[in-house]
Amino acid sequence: MSVSERYRQAWESYWRETSDVPGDAIWDVDPSLGAAPHLDLLAPHADTSLPIVDLGCGSGTQTRYLAARFGRTLGVDLSQAAVEHARRADSAGAAEYRRLSLTDTAAVADLTRRLGDANVYMRAVIHQSDAADRRPVAEAVATLLGRRGRGFVAELTEESKAVLAKLAASPGGPPPKLRRVLDHGLRPADAPDKEVPEVLAEAGLEILADGPTALAQTEQWPDGSRVELPARWFVVSRA
Repeated sequence: MSVSERYRQAWESYWRETSDVPGDAIWDVDPSLGAAPHLDLLAPHADTSLPIVDLGCGSGTQTRYLAARFGRTLGVDLSQAAVEHARRADSAGAAEYRRLSLTDTAAVADLTRRLGDANVYMRAVIHQSDAADRRPVAEAVATLLGRRGRGFVAELTEESKAVLAKLAASPGGPPPKLRRVLDHGLRPADAPDKEVPEVLAEAGLEILADGPTALAQTEQWPDGSRVELPARWFVVSRA
């Protein structure tokens, strides 16, 4: 089995075992804690008349928020099970959804021909991709942007590993939502901090703005407070 196929199957099994209950995935937060503040950072740089593509859309929670603010919104995910979750959750048909591997350069190029230049929203995809796939993922962003699109990329930092290790060491072991991530062989915060800006640059992307942030999760600490994972955000364009 190739590395990419192992990765695809891990995500497919994860989403098949995830319910349609909002927040069942550990990262499936309300858009007020995700896409809303992220869009505030992207909007000053972006032409909102262009379509937007949510890369790694999962169950489509953030995609549906983006659809209310862009003329055309497409959510894509490596997992067909995730795409089916997103379609079921979007009974109004606010956005479109399709399966897409970001490492499939032909499929990404075909989507670009169909959409034209587009904005991109990508939350926490590079850091947990297999090492060999990280640059192709960034190159997919560059392809989809074209000359006029702008992208928002948020990635966990290495510090998140310590936070997750502390959470896993909670009384009784990892809480259920984190346990499912680990049981399926998914690897959060796997990319070194310096690697993310490097792969963005190697893919032909220019960083227009960036800064520290934290990605809220749907899991809680034993005291009831929300788990937040240290991260960094980037607004990018084609160089």
